Amino acid sequence: MRGEVKLPDRAALSPKAPQPATTGRVTPFTGRPANAGEAKDQAPAPSAPPAPAPSRPPASRTDPDDLARAIAALQSALEAEVAQPRNLREPGLPQRTEEEAFSPIGIPQPSRAKPGTAQPSTAQPSTALAWRAGPSEEEGPKEQDGPNRKTAGRTSAAAGSIAPPERPRGLTRRILALYLPNFSMERWQRSAAARGDTLPEDLPQALAVEGTHGPVVHAINRAAGLAGVQVGARVVDMRALVPTLKLDYADLGSDRAALERLMLWSRRWCPWTAVDRSAVSGSSTGVGAGAGLVMDTTGSDHLWGGEAALMREIEEKLSGLGLSSQLAIAPTHGAAWALSRFGAVREICTADSLALRMGSLPVRALRLDGQTVLLLKRLGLKTVGELAAVPRLSLARRFSQAALPGNPLLRLDQMMGQLAEPVSAPDDPPRFAVQAKLAEPVQDPEPHLPALVAELCQGMAAAGFGARRLTLTVYRSDGEVSHLDATTSQPSRAAGHLLRLFEGKLDRIDPGFGFDLITLAASVAEKMGVVQARLDGQPEEGPDMAQLVDRLSARFGPRSLRRPAMRESHVPERREVWAPAMAGPPRRPEPGTLPRPVRLFDPPEEVRVIYAVPEGPPAQFVWRRVTHRVARFAGPERIAPEWWADLPGTRLRDYYRIEDHTGRRFWLYREGVQEDGRGGDPRWFIHGIFA
Repeated sequence: MRGEVKLPDRAALSPKAPQPATTGRVTPFTGRPANAGEAKDQAPAPSAPPAPAPSRPPASRTDPDDLARAIAALQSALEAEVAQPRNLREPGLPQRTEEEAFSPIGIPQPSRAKPGTAQPSTAQPSTALAWRAGPSEEEGPKEQDGPNRKTAGRTSAAAGSIAPPERPRGLTRRILALYLPNFSMERWQRSAAARGDTLPEDLPQALAVEGTHGPVVHAINRAAGLAGVQVGARVVDMRALVPTLKLDYADLGSDRAALERLMLWSRRWCPWTAVDRSAVSGSSTGVGAGAGLVMDTTGSDHLWGGEAALMREIEEKLSGLGLSSQLAIAPTHGAAWALSRFGAVREICTADSLALRMGSLPVRALRLDGQTVLLLKRLGLKTVGELAAVPRLSLARRFSQAALPGNPLLRLDQMMGQLAEPVSAPDDPPRFAVQAKLAEPVQDPEPHLPALVAELCQGMAAAGFGARRLTLTVYRSDGEVSHLDATTSQPSRAAGHLLRLFEGKLDRIDPGFGFDLITLAASVAEKMGVVQARLDGQPEEGPDMAQLVDRLSARFGPRSLRRPAMRESHVPERREVWAPAMAGPPRRPEPGTLPRPVRLFDPPEEVRVIYAVPEGPPAQFVWRRVTHRVARFAGPERIAPEWWADLPGTRLRDYYRIEDHTGRRFWLYREGVQEDGRGGDPRWFIHGIFA
């Protein structure tokens, strides 16, 4: 403008170093200098003539769309930086290595905040592992500059053992472990007493199971233990040590079924009971592992006067059943299991003393298999405390791929409560029962029985079950109670058939002054599938064999009927036995690798044989005064005697399948061989005829 003095730019006269130009924003031209108001109060420097202002290119007007896009990009970058996890670091920065530290008994060091720093927010759950010894990821690096940098509240693995926390977290449950060391033998003795076949207490007795190299001892009585018989040893070795040893084979299936029933029976003390299937032993077959139950008694002990009174009650009830037991209560399943086997009598362990108590137990208390226990002992780790003192990374390299029974780290975490192991209690079996409440006492319950049977069968059909035993209970008005039972050979829910089983039995009930309550229950029920016998869906014509057996047994008694059944034996005449008809459906014989005749002679009939060589097949034999010339043969098939069932001196058999000159096929065997020291010359017998 005319008459106005143009002063130099203030930035050009500033003594500071020139700053780089900002290129991110463009200021629009307004027609006057940016510092024109300040130039009026400032005089020009007399030492230098005013320098002409540098000429600037005219600024272009900013596009509003470009500005909006730049603001949006900046906001996106800020949001991505905020959402990025703190444990991620830039590739160029050095990563901090966290150290591991454990106490001598496996309790990890608790996570503590650094003094003078703010606690991490609880809005986001912490992702740091609870057993790590270094700072958690939520706290950030927390590093100080300088040589005196340190992290408060942290202890490295080289600094020594870590003290356990005052109150471990998550150890609020109370688990009771029930160990039955002699369950198989005591159940066997009880069954023998019921049969009237009780043995003297001073006679050594053992139960055996099949092992890799022959039968091995599974259970022993007190006399056998005092004589030196060991569980898990071979039977031949123990018989050489104790010649008077009475040997029987253990019924493992019946043992499992009895243990399942005992588990359900024990729910009178707490609702959460299960079979303890974590028992291990040195053998893969579970020889000598014993039996056990596990109960979650949290909130149930006060009903029995405390934990000590509860264990005494359980021990007394089991003693009345003839079962010896060992009990312990601890915060975890693994700790209770260990104390019931290796602890004191009826020991109780609290959460505060868990770490100290577990340290002195042997490594076998971790429920490890025999090979892992042997390996740890070779490494010099004999107790749980010695195992926990070893750096975890060293053990993880060796056992990271091992299964649970062979992984000491996982077993240690389960024992100390760092790895969850809840009690998985199975559901109660369904109970089927109906009742009829009568307004007035009646003398005969038979008119009310069809409606009760129909209602009971309808409930079983809805659940897919069938009755094996029915119990009819009538309550007299004077307080007397009468029971009637009816059993079936197979599961059934046919109302008409079940109703016939009570025919002729109701007359045995004394009515007295009458009945005012009648109940009908399926005391034994089994799963019953639906089988389609015909393509058109109609029932199969003809009499039902199972219903016939049920009606005959109900009329003449359950012991009056027998049916053939199969059992395990190599001797042909011992594979078939007569069993009670009400014992259930007969087991179908497993198909063998070699053919067997359809008809066996009992006993085998002796024949005269002419043979070319003493130990070869016969060339001709005479049976029932008829001479048969051998055209073809197959064999021999050698069957050795069963040493546990046969008398000493029993000779082996060599069986031949013979076809004579007329095409008939026979099954012959030679008893014994030449000069076997068990008799004279071998004898020949015909045992069966092929079709």
